[in-house]
Amino acid sequence: MDDCKGMTALVTGASSGIGLEFSRQLAARGANVVLVSNQRQELERICDELAEKYPEQRFYACFKNLCDSDCAEFLLDFCVKNTDGIDVLINNAGVFAFKEVCETSHEQLNLFIDLHVRAVTLLCRVFAEDMKKRGGGYILNMSSMSCWMPMPGIAMYSATKSFIQVLSRAMCLELRDSGVSVTVACPGGIATDLFGLPRNLRDFAVKIGVLATPQKFVRGALKRMFSRKQQYVNGFMNKAAAFIVPKLPVCIKMLVKYKLLDKNIRK
Repeated sequence: MDDCKGMTALVTGASSGIGLEFSRQLAARGANVVLVSNQRQELERICDELAEKYPEQRFYACFKNLCDSDCAEFLLDFCVKNTDGIDVLINNAGVFAFKEVCETSHEQLNLFIDLHVRAVTLLCRVFAEDMKKRGGGYILNMSSMSCWMPMPGIAMYSATKSFIQVLSRAMCLELRDSGVSVTVACPGGIATDLFGLPRNLRDFAVKIGVLATPQKFVRGALKRMFSRKQQYVNGFMNKAAAFIVPKLPVCIKMLVKYKLLDKNIRK
């Protein structure tokens, strides 16, 4: 698979989970990859592994906290100095917490906003502008199926992921005539460490179809992105849930609070 040969991709949150899988699959397609993470040791190890496996391609370990106010300018400057330009931007880095807003610390509230809102917006802004000057490119932003689900306990996660979904759909239209496409991926549950499930439960959830593997999800997301589709929701069950869950009666939604959220708080 060399359909990305000659391209350079930038992937945030690239040291683990879905970001790592995006990096691996883009490398397998022939792309050079700039891997961005705030986990230095993991990042350098993965870069070394990819460089050994694909010696004709270039892999760059870029250690950066995306919550820093200069993250977008820093990454653009890094890419200008080290690459011939970014053809693919994958805004993947994210954070999750199951907690009421009033029980969430100011520090964690700022983390959601800085990582899901400010960083994604600024990275889209600076790299889309650069792509326009270079004649085109691809942007993929990671939202979530929860962007349609105002459920207790995930208010900050779903609200900030909703921002990403709306921003992406609007930018897709704004950039349509420029050669730059913007795709938003809204996955359901993916079998990674993000939600803190034990390995045996994750494997069981994959087996019964509740969770998807990162490999399968990333293949579908890249296919939609390179086809310049506006949006990708993986799996029939997720598409159905995105339609049904927001319409659930309040009494059902409150069960989530009473049985799960309040129980966790008491612990």
